Amino acid sequence: MANEQKKLVIKPKSPKGEDGHKVFSIRIKDGLVDELEKISSQTGYSRNELISMFIEFGLENCEIENI
Repeated sequence: MANEQKKLVIKPKSPKGEDGHKVFSIRIKDGLVDELEKISSQTGYSRNELISMFIEFGLENCEIENI
């Protein structure tokens, strides 16, 4: 059937935040941005990927001390 046309199927877009990730902004010192840029250029990871790694590491290795 040469006259059959292909269809573009468009599924509804998932609402933000339903992909297991959340977006938010933070303020950090210029020096930290410089360090992230340096590590990013050395490793090929984006700043976002590095920040996520650092946060995961910090959460896994965090100890709360009771006063």
